Amino acid sequence: MRSLNVPPSLGRWVAGVEIAVAAGSAAVDVPDHATTLLLRIEECELIVMGPRTRAAYHMGPPGRSCLRVRMRPGRAQALLGRPLRDIADRALPLRELPGLDIDRLAADPIAALDEALADRPEPPARLEEAARLLLGSTVATTAARLHISERRLHTLFAEGTGLSPKHFARIARVRTVLAAGTGRWSDIAATAGYYDQSHMTGEFRHFMGVPPAAFTAGRRPAATPCTG
Repeated sequence: MRSLNVPPSLGRWVAGVEIAVAAGSAAVDVPDHATTLLLRIEECELIVMGPRTRAAYHMGPPGRSCLRVRMRPGRAQALLGRPLRDIADRALPLRELPGLDIDRLAADPIAALDEALADRPEPPARLEEAARLLLGSTVATTAARLHISERRLHTLFAEGTGLSPKHFARIARVRTVLAAGTGRWSDIAATAGYYDQSHMTGEFRHFMGVPPAAFTAGRRPAATPCTG
């Protein structure tokens, strides 16, 4: 996996751009609350992938490569021109994306994305602000700080991310644990916003299939052949 440098002009829309090449060994796609544009480079096939609510352990044919463009909260909705309510855990083919040249995307991802998004009006930042607030607070408190009802907050997340606010926050906490790497589990649990270490362990097992200590030690679910 190789991460590309995202310039500030593109960073308004994109959280990250990566090129992955299958090595024929086991790989894991961790849970993700973001919507991702995926380009299968050999086939020149563009796909939109909704939020991933569970980890996937797989083994792909060696040599196949793909480009992954991870969108910021709310940006995929504006880019695709449709709500994301039904997109979680789904991969949908895109025949085209207006303004985005697929061949150029494969050859020079950053330049192609920068050109395609440069003239697009940036969508309101309320969802991104809500996502930021939610990571350190409850749904009720986040709604109150935004001066909207909890029902409106649920609609905002459902249409802009394909997840409920609570589910979005749960995935974000697990990703915080994964990013922490090693350390005292009780400290990591507190940093990630869990009630205690037991709460973290149960949530991590739900999303990753194994407890955090087992995952870190490499004791993970068996990988299955990649069919995507």
